[in-house]
Amino acid sequence: MKKNVIIGQSGGPTAVINGSLYGVACEALKSADFDHVYGMENGIEGFLNDKFIDMKELKDNGDLELIKTTPSSYLGSCRFKLPESLSDKVYPELFEKFAKQNIGYFFYIGGNDSMDTVSKLSRYAAQIGSDIRILGLPKTIDNDLVETDHTPGFASAAKYVATTVREIAIDASVYDNKKSVTIVEIMGRHAGWLAASSVLARKFEGDNPALIYLPEVAFDPDAFISSVETALETIPNLVVCISEGINDGQGTFICELASDVGVDTFGHKMLTGSGKYLENLVKNRIGVKVRSVELNVSQRCSSSCLSKTDLDEAIASGAFAVQSALAGKTGLMVAFDRISSQPYQMECALKDVNMICNREKTVPLDWITKDGSDIGDAFITYASPLIMGDVAVPKKDGLPHFAYRK
Repeated sequence: MKKNVIIGQSGGPTAVINGSLYGVACEALKSADFDHVYGMENGIEGFLNDKFIDMKELKDNGDLELIKTTPSSYLGSCRFKLPESLSDKVYPELFEKFAKQNIGYFFYIGGNDSMDTVSKLSRYAAQIGSDIRILGLPKTIDNDLVETDHTPGFASAAKYVATTVREIAIDASVYDNKKSVTIVEIMGRHAGWLAASSVLARKFEGDNPALIYLPEVAFDPDAFISSVETALETIPNLVVCISEGINDGQGTFICELASDVGVDTFGHKMLTGSGKYLENLVKNRIGVKVRSVELNVSQRCSSSCLSKTDLDEAIASGAFAVQSALAGKTGLMVAFDRISSQPYQMECALKDVNMICNREKTVPLDWITKDGSDIGDAFITYASPLIMGDVAVPKKDGLPHFAYRK
């Protein structure tokens, strides 16, 4: 008897997470090896509450094509952490639900915590002798998953960051008679890949952003002020880009110097306010006009700067996952292996999900220059091919036409 497929999305959304969903759904729906293709509403947490939809209906009504360029998670997301102990009652409950729906293939699209879910489910399946094939598909604007060259979602977010910072820099340059500082706060807790992407905004050597700070290098407020003062001597309208997770190198985030921070369901500190803290620091120590801009969720939900390379790879990862599951693969994550940067070539591969979850890939220290205040050419060579190509997003009444889950 044919088995059914179920797909879920988890964690923070990206501009192309639905591209991966589209890739899995299209490949599965055109295959004669499956019966139904289901989508979990709100990830594994929603499935526990029997919330799922039939993806064929989306194909029949045309929404599946719209999903391809719709940002965020069409199926909805969750931040549900499965228990560490595989003897917890939630595991037999889940697999009973899988059996009830005749699920033989489980695909989960997400980041580090989502790969933790894939790891636990695949280990439990092996423990009980289940033949369900469980695969993870990478997703995160943070680009911090190990064992893969990059992750779907990062490139489009990087393109958005570089575009927005270039716009901000041009706006900041309109007045030449007064010095000013604009601080742009960009997402990135422990890994500064996205903030590093702001270097792509430069039009020439010495252009803004003149200073870029990542969490990989300890941040010294006094050294920061000194660097700002020096930069203002040649760039009167200074733009500085920072990761939200810049820290003192001893475990204290800079934003914590201004206020206490809460934690999410995974115990991660909820970071906000690093830019505002530095804004006040510059105002008090230097006395020039200063503002801070927090790009916030726009980095991950904007369809206006979709990278065609990013979207194409997200779709390809979904199709590759289905093909791999049909070949009997399980307990693995789809990864990208870079063949070359010039010309850019990438191929999909499979990596052991147990070697990926609960680890983070940070920006190599030798890609960070000028005592931690700038980004070198190695990063530019790495990131530039990923943002290439534009995507025509369908429009209706002059605005993007997106798919909405009813």
